[in-house]
Amino acid sequence: MADCPHEYGSHRLLMAAAASLWLLCAVLSLQAQAPQRIISTAPSITEMLYALGLGERVVGVTEFCHYPPEVRRKPKIGSYLHPNLETILAMKPDLVVVLKEHGELAARLRVIELDYFELQHNDLAGVYDSMRLLGRSTGIATVAELKVRKIREALDEIEARAAGRPRRGVMFVVGRTPGTIQDLMVVGRGSFLNELIAIAGGRNVFGEAGSHYPRIPREEVYAKRPDVIIDMGDMGDTDQATEQYKRSVTELWKRIPGLPAVESKRVYSVAEDVFVVPGPRVVEAGHLLFAMIHPEAAEANGATP
Repeated sequence: MADCPHEYGSHRLLMAAAASLWLLCAVLSLQAQAPQRIISTAPSITEMLYALGLGERVVGVTEFCHYPPEVRRKPKIGSYLHPNLETILAMKPDLVVVLKEHGELAARLRVIELDYFELQHNDLAGVYDSMRLLGRSTGIATVAELKVRKIREALDEIEARAAGRPRRGVMFVVGRTPGTIQDLMVVGRGSFLNELIAIAGGRNVFGEAGSHYPRIPREEVYAKRPDVIIDMGDMGDTDQATEQYKRSVTELWKRIPGLPAVESKRVYSVAEDVFVVPGPRVVEAGHLLFAMIHPEAAEANGATP
């Protein structure tokens, strides 16, 4: 006798329900095993954790972690370069997230058998990979993948806006001797800022330099003749920059007449930490760069560089 179609249909429904229940239990089990007390040892890591919705799991951050604003209320583990191991231990974390350049800290964590993993995100690909790794390690891989997709789509939109516009030469200064235009440190090859300058429709005049942030003599500025100068200058803390300070920076560059950027008044002093924190706010950095490289387009849309 053939199987009763009603019984067969009921059996399939029961099997589907059982499979769904098993999947739900598996997801809940993974989430339960995921780290619940996380310490971040860098601003970029902190921003990634919060962007992925993991802020409540963060129990400690560095003194230089400023964003999002609520992170200021989190207990501090010390500075970016000198985290306090005793403080970290006292917080009883089940995961410490470090950068690969924190090799000494990673070694110390290994000795005391404290769970940690390392990230590296100097460029955009690294930012995406780090967010995915954080997602997998905390049980929210799908959330992380969606976040990465949104970032990439937003950057694609900026690139599309810049297409067909003049590809102006850009020099981005990330450091120099205070109050002078000497001992300049600029954005070079391999940096996420180098990629963002290109996405925003610019051409990094030091994009072929052999390091992420090379030091250059003042004479190189004359040789490269940038159309746009973006200067983070001698700031030790992006949180402390005032409008008066920014004006003093633009006045400083007027001491070098003849540069296209100076003559066209495309010298910008910036203090936003999105330019020094490779993380989910790279989209914000991209928009700001576009507005400075193409102010005529930004002003047409009601924005100001």
